Amino acid sequence: MSEQKIRWGILACGRIARKFAADLQLVEGAELVAVASRSIERAREFAADFPAEHVLGSYEALVALEDIDIIYVASPHSHHYEHTLLCLNNGKAVFCEKAFAITSQQAIEMVNLARRKKLFLMEALWTRFLPHYTKVREMIDAGMIGDLKGVVANFGFLSAQGPDQRHFNPALGGGSLFDIGIYNVFLAQSIFGKPDEVIASMTPASTGVDEQCAIIFKYRNGRMASLFSSFASNLETDADIFGTQGRIRLTNRFYEPTATIQYYPDQVDSRTLVPVEKEPGWGYQHEIRHVVDCLNKGLKESPVWGLDETLALMETLDSVRESMQFFYKIP
Repeated sequence: MSEQKIRWGILACGRIARKFAADLQLVEGAELVAVASRSIERAREFAADFPAEHVLGSYEALVALEDIDIIYVASPHSHHYEHTLLCLNNGKAVFCEKAFAITSQQAIEMVNLARRKKLFLMEALWTRFLPHYTKVREMIDAGMIGDLKGVVANFGFLSAQGPDQRHFNPALGGGSLFDIGIYNVFLAQSIFGKPDEVIASMTPASTGVDEQCAIIFKYRNGRMASLFSSFASNLETDADIFGTQGRIRLTNRFYEPTATIQYYPDQVDSRTLVPVEKEPGWGYQHEIRHVVDCLNKGLKESPVWGLDETLALMETLDSVRESMQFFYKIP
């Protein structure tokens, strides 16, 4: 299939959408054609910085357009199910921001609809495509830390948001697990696979969502993961992956392209910095390039971050919430 410019629409014009639109400009073969918000004023403000042919005040108007190839769903994850189904039911391919949905049941319905309609669908979990993550996987596969034993990941910051805002509002899928803890869960599961046992506990915020979340993954082969997320304190936001012959440490903001890789093949003072080539931009261009490539090849699912992997991640998030006895009220 010959390559063509992939025409993008953006659904919802928040902070993440702005970063995404900025990096879209860095990708050859990608073009922003339409932006939509429930507020036409907000859509116009967005388009003032990221020009698009169509500037729309409703999502229904966006999915009705004929001259877009794919829609990036950037709404709060509480609305991903609704908005992804809206796009798919109108014949549009979808690149949906993480977390993919609120429950695995929602995710199953989204995936089944895309497969039934033969439309491309993918979760936008950008860390999977960052160069430093790829390098870490290469180091592990090369046996540089021996037989894998464990992962420790922490992600936390002091949130100043109020109870009606996204971090703490249960109606918006609030809580540290879905907003930031998902990166911890992804890291452990992408390396070890789905855990055989999940043990989790939380500190509830005044709204009932998890202000802090502590998780243990246990595996029948003896591997373990210790994962902690928090809106109550500023943490190092780092991660360690360790085995019988060494340790890999991802420094501050382990989930972002700003992270560095420290390799410890022996004792704690054996640190070696592993170089990773960095590009300008926020880091979203890597996943965008992959989606453009998938669409130009006529693929309906990513061969790198497939829908079955997204479903497995959602099932694990279900298990975490079940263990800490927290459930969203879904209309």
